[in-house]
Amino acid sequence: MRGYGLTGIAALAIVAAPAAAQTTADPVEEVSVDQLQQRMRTGATSSVAITQAYLARIATIDRQGPTLRSVIATNPDALAQARALDEERRAGRVRGPLHGVPILIKDNIETADAMATTAGSLALKDNVTRRDAPMIAYLRRAGAVILGKTNLSEWANIRSTRSMSGWSAVGGLVRNPYALNRTACGSSSGSGAAIAASLAAVAVGTETDGSVVCPSSINGLVGFKPTLGLVSRSRVVPISHSQDTPGPMGRSVRDVALLLSAMAGPDPTDAATVRSVVRDYAAGLSAGALKGKRVGVIRPAGMPVALAERLDAALKVLRAAGATLVEVTPPKLDGLGEAELLVLKTELKADLDAYLATTPAAVKTRTLEQVIAFNRANAAAEMPFFGQELFEAAAETKGLVDPTYRAARATSLRLAGREGIDAMLKTARADLLVEPTYAAAWLSDPVYGDQYGGPSASELPAVAGYPHLTVPMGLVQGLPVGLSFIGTGGTDAAILSAGYAYEQRAQARVAPRYLPQAAVVPGLEGAGR
Repeated sequence: MRGYGLTGIAALAIVAAPAAAQTTADPVEEVSVDQLQQRMRTGATSSVAITQAYLARIATIDRQGPTLRSVIATNPDALAQARALDEERRAGRVRGPLHGVPILIKDNIETADAMATTAGSLALKDNVTRRDAPMIAYLRRAGAVILGKTNLSEWANIRSTRSMSGWSAVGGLVRNPYALNRTACGSSSGSGAAIAASLAAVAVGTETDGSVVCPSSINGLVGFKPTLGLVSRSRVVPISHSQDTPGPMGRSVRDVALLLSAMAGPDPTDAATVRSVVRDYAAGLSAGALKGKRVGVIRPAGMPVALAERLDAALKVLRAAGATLVEVTPPKLDGLGEAELLVLKTELKADLDAYLATTPAAVKTRTLEQVIAFNRANAAAEMPFFGQELFEAAAETKGLVDPTYRAARATSLRLAGREGIDAMLKTARADLLVEPTYAAAWLSDPVYGDQYGGPSASELPAVAGYPHLTVPMGLVQGLPVGLSFIGTGGTDAAILSAGYAYEQRAQARVAPRYLPQAAVVPGLEGAGR
């Protein structure tokens, strides 16, 4: 699996939970957005109490106990925000379904709170911008409490092809709450592990290729990569303007749809959002959405037997929900990976240089070249496990006017879109495609990095800019796996509703148990004598 698609030093920038958070008895484990809202509506609890409960849970589970290291920083202003929203509620004003609900934000997205936006790198430890990404401004307008920032694969895992997903110099290694020695995947690893562990109801991740859907699938979550341009990318530490997008992550399709509804919308500083509209995606969810739909089924070659069994069980659920299933053979798309990588390297240099130029004066790394130099000068902290060969290769690219780059972008877009997803949908006369998102989580390995050779559903929708939803389809030897729902551009609502219809019948999500390792496979111990 590519580094940019996946994806220690003790955490810096950690703000301890207030003492009051240690004493609250408000239960938040496995609680949905709707349940939180109902409790606040009836007066059974408050935003302050809920925020305190999550801060206490972070202190006991993320900092101690299993030590997930999924949260880089808690927001020192979170309780004040919650208090103000409680006052609004008492005054008769409720902004919507997220009013007073604490959410976590991946630490490559700027917020105006007193927290740095580090992308996991010590080079950005002073990047306290005091400005909201437009997407965050939308979430505040909807009444969300910004609870804190989540850990991530450093620089969203674009630094090295040999990286270890979930590790950053700022936050250390994120651990998978289902088996603590397994990867949480990346780069939105912290968002995935934190929501699986009920450190908030929902979180925001970002994806370039797999970085929302992989940690969602591997941490037993629902994750949604929207159509490119549905959600603003401004004031997000970038990799690629052709593929980057924030995406919602949660424990149910409805929670994810509620978060998407609040964060999507136009942004004059991001031209890709010109057609984005404010919409209630949760209102359109229907348990009958699969009835009469034609669903193209992709069966990746070489699937592990246990994963194939999970897929077969999921397909039975789709049929029971009224879908007609059509087997689809993916076309050969020679050259797609090479074209995509050239696009990402070229845009990384251009986009990251442009972003760094806007950071506060306290940030001394103002270009990709300066970040590379910083990493070399601080190699013990920044590069104890893997290097920065992708950064170095990106620094050698020739810019956005380079004909080779432009040709690569046209090629990758054509292969992934018109000749990839769109061709499969047309040939099968299908409304959407399904396939396993990934196999189960592999071991976290600081020596060899990510050792994954299984199926991956992320590349085509990531490159094409099309919507991609993953929904839990159960456990394989104690580890979660997900089912992907993929459509053509702009079909976000239909994809969410199809995933919801499957979820309501399958009820396949299982809460984590924080085991030290995955369930032992029968037979490993031998028959004995």
